[in-house]
Amino acid sequence: MTALRYFAPCPRGLEQSLAAELTALGATVEAAVGGGVAFGGDHATGYLANLHSRFASRVLLRVAEGSYRDDDDLYRLANRCEWERWFDVRRTLRVDVAAMRSPLRSLNFATLRIKDGAVDRFRTRTGARPSIDTEQPDVRIFGFLDERTAVLYLDLSGEPLFKRGWRTERDDKGEAPLKENLAAGLLALAGWTPEQPLYDPFCGSGTIVIEAAQQALGIAPGLSRRFGFQNLLDFDSSLWAQLHSDAVRKVQAGAGAQQLRIAASDIDGRALEQVSRNAQRAGLPPDALRVERCNVLDARPPFDAPGMIVTNPPYGERLELRAASGAPDGPEAWNGVGRAFKERFNGWRLWILTSDPALPRQLGMKARRRTPLFNGSIECRLFGFEIFAPGQAPRRPGT
Repeated sequence: MTALRYFAPCPRGLEQSLAAELTALGATVEAAVGGGVAFGGDHATGYLANLHSRFASRVLLRVAEGSYRDDDDLYRLANRCEWERWFDVRRTLRVDVAAMRSPLRSLNFATLRIKDGAVDRFRTRTGARPSIDTEQPDVRIFGFLDERTAVLYLDLSGEPLFKRGWRTERDDKGEAPLKENLAAGLLALAGWTPEQPLYDPFCGSGTIVIEAAQQALGIAPGLSRRFGFQNLLDFDSSLWAQLHSDAVRKVQAGAGAQQLRIAASDIDGRALEQVSRNAQRAGLPPDALRVERCNVLDARPPFDAPGMIVTNPPYGERLELRAASGAPDGPEAWNGVGRAFKERFNGWRLWILTSDPALPRQLGMKARRRTPLFNGSIECRLFGFEIFAPGQAPRRPGT
């Protein structure tokens, strides 16, 4: 096995979920750090992580590492790296740099020096240099700087992995659309499994329920998209074809075997139309989701057995509550939502991602768990509740 070293960034709070997922895919997890997981494996490991990871934002291949004190050290590190081993000079290129406690004054200049080191190496050896394309590059180089060490990576993913291939630009309009890998993280942190009924009463474009249905049906999140590693010189097309075919066969073998109990509702009829279109693009059968237009204050359990509500309601910069619930804005609105849940969803578990730390009090419910997460740049909490009818005593642990 060819030993390669990888790093997969992910939304903060999902590191342990990602580490467990990568281990299940055959990777050797080296460390779970804030915002990602370092792991090792062969070429197949990198391909499988891109194809199957629900939590990673990208898969990066470590190609160079060295100490540095100034921007010239970064130039020399990039210039020593054998980029011609990885991609052709005709490929377009983009360089990005992130840092933590770096002594350098300008990350923009650090990025420029790494880019210069890479393209100058090509010019020295071939007489030509790659063109830069910051919008849709063929190849991406990522640099990470701490106080003394610089690490250079090749991006194997291309577009971020939360872009599963079914979301349209229309879905991304708004202040902070829920990314697919964070939606998968909400389901994992909530402990949802496909055997449990699932309901999202603020479904928007359907990210949470579509992610859940794909998981239940065994549809690999990267099954319908292209990856950056397909542009590299060491791309093993036969290996990739085999891994991709295995993923397709898994879906075909499980077709019809799983009876889904996944439901979604929203007060916005246009959002529900988008859910249906997205579900079709995501490869879901027509009956995979139960979707209806509904004011959350009038919502009823969509299934006979209690299950789990996992939702990301409008908050803060996203939208006013009025647009989604039909209720007055502010704490009174959430108090009404809490009453509706307690009156009709007895026995269900409720998980809400919100930027408002006062939400449990506004709902009139006590959070059993709270997990810090970020939705884009917005700091949030995933609150977990057990719903009891008014006047009903909470169950004791283990009962």
